Amino acid sequence: MELSPDLFVLAAILLAAGALTGILAGLFGVGGGALMVPVLFQVFGAHGVEDEVRMPLAVGTSLAVIIPTSLRSWRGHLGKGAVDTALLRRWAVPIVLGVIVGAAIARYADPVVMMCVFVLVAGVNAVKLLSGSSRWNVADDLPSGWLLRSYGALIGLASSLMGIGGGQVANILMSLHGRTMHQAVATSAGIGVLVSVPGAAGYVLAGLGRDGLPADAIGFVSLLGVALFAPTTVLTAGLGVRLAHRLSRRRLEIAFGLFLILVSARFVWEIVA
Repeated sequence: MELSPDLFVLAAILLAAGALTGILAGLFGVGGGALMVPVLFQVFGAHGVEDEVRMPLAVGTSLAVIIPTSLRSWRGHLGKGAVDTALLRRWAVPIVLGVIVGAAIARYADPVVMMCVFVLVAGVNAVKLLSGSSRWNVADDLPSGWLLRSYGALIGLASSLMGIGGGQVANILMSLHGRTMHQAVATSAGIGVLVSVPGAAGYVLAGLGRDGLPADAIGFVSLLGVALFAPTTVLTAGLGVRLAHRLSRRRLEIAFGLFLILVSARFVWEIVA
């Protein structure tokens, strides 16, 4: 990317967005991709990155930033004893396989279909969380066997295609199956680690040799974007963890329900724009 008088303003925007991303990561167990991807998309456009590579570059960079953010958030929740480590172990392989498949089709997939599915599921879950009723639950607990593993693959695939850490999708699935929000948030932070490492690596490989990428990019990952986003996300993730465990279950449900509405609105805007 060429230096310009606006570079310092854009850097300040990225640092501020990184701070908010870190708080969201700790508070809701999400990687923050729902915030990072649109910010990075606009920043890359302002610096002349070609349209055909701008979206995958934003997604790949988002996944790379999620690596340290999710690690910081997961360790914080693990220290609180809220992470379902057994579930993480059962989901590990399916999530990674889903991420690999998503990265492999990143050049060709139309994200609109995934966005529509996410908006539908997230909208239902937001209503359920805001209402405070268990009538919306599809089951009292998560399934076992192949269906549980298929959930993991779905989390990995959706996360890879949309540049999110998997927390939004995992939170939705767990809360619709009777898990408490505190456990869903804490476990989803660990899922962000499983998603982001192979996801970022896959986007690096998918973008190698592509024309139109900025000079600082390795494949579909911008080193400048990572350098500006990652420090503040890691610093503020701990604040989000502490805030999550200070909130009551009901307040955390309401907060996450409102967050899902905002994320869904952003996806709707992307679809109709």
